[in-house]
Amino acid sequence: MGFFKKLFSGKQKESLDSGLEKSRTNVFQKLARVFTGKRKVDESLLEELEEALISADVGVDTTMKVLDRMRRRARFEAFVEVEELYQMLRDEIAGLFSEGAGASESTTYQLPGATPDFPTVIMVVGVNGVGKTTTIGKLAHRFKSEGHSVLLGAADTFRAAAIEQLEVWAGRAGVPIISQHMGADPAAVAFDTLQAAVSRKSDVVIIDTAGRLHNKRGLMEELTKIRRVMDKVVPGAPHEVLLVLDGSTGQNAVEQAKQFAQATDVSGLVLTKLDGTAKGGVVLAISDQLHIPVRFIGVGEKMEDLQDFHVLEFIDSLLPENFSDGMASVTES
Repeated sequence: MGFFKKLFSGKQKESLDSGLEKSRTNVFQKLARVFTGKRKVDESLLEELEEALISADVGVDTTMKVLDRMRRRARFEAFVEVEELYQMLRDEIAGLFSEGAGASESTTYQLPGATPDFPTVIMVVGVNGVGKTTTIGKLAHRFKSEGHSVLLGAADTFRAAAIEQLEVWAGRAGVPIISQHMGADPAAVAFDTLQAAVSRKSDVVIIDTAGRLHNKRGLMEELTKIRRVMDKVVPGAPHEVLLVLDGSTGQNAVEQAKQFAQATDVSGLVLTKLDGTAKGGVVLAISDQLHIPVRFIGVGEKMEDLQDFHVLEFIDSLLPENFSDGMASVTES
């Protein structure tokens, strides 16, 4: 069908393949039980495939869409070999996403809202423990490497450790940070950060926020206040609200994203810790179900391992071109 286009560099693709190794093994352990010998595409096979995909964290809704596509195609298929059957699955998953927003031709993140007079402002949200601070540090490193001047704002004043951790990452990335004491008004920190950014003519500002969601009303009020004061300094700020999710939590990440989307206007998602989990299939579910673009995925510890997300490159790493290559990961594990 020609969906797959090699858009990533060899190094990027190698990092993506390596980061998805556990997830790829998990998926092929499920598929190995379904794709045996020569089979007919019938309801029996599709039911087994449904169970395999759902248990691989692809999600119920996304799985049903893929199977519906296969059912329509099955009217024209008789008994097929394993490789043909696998290619059919791979094509139909790719076909589903090629028709949606997740299949953008661009693989490089473009900073929104940048003008000669004001910086791009990115607000980062997410619960504690998802890798929010690490993500901010990696984004700062990336933007600085691209030649931008970057300023961080430590507006997660709920925990002293959050401020300290962000200061450590600011040091690693080699970028300045604006911070106050624990318990300070988060909106005041954001206000001071943006004023400093305008004064210094910074290109990019990244604002950290408190990582809690136990009270959606309280979170909404806090984030609304932060947004309101930032808009007074930089019109239209924040230009991006990134929600960081822990990919290793599987379907719980989908539910968490839905809750945050109710509490604030999330414009993009970051999926972290995919290298340490077998639940990478959840990225497909999130990309399909939430109608919020996945901007970045974390596939390793290195600064460069926060990658732009391109759904077809992701599918190509999760489901390699040849079924035998994917099965090799099962036998090696």
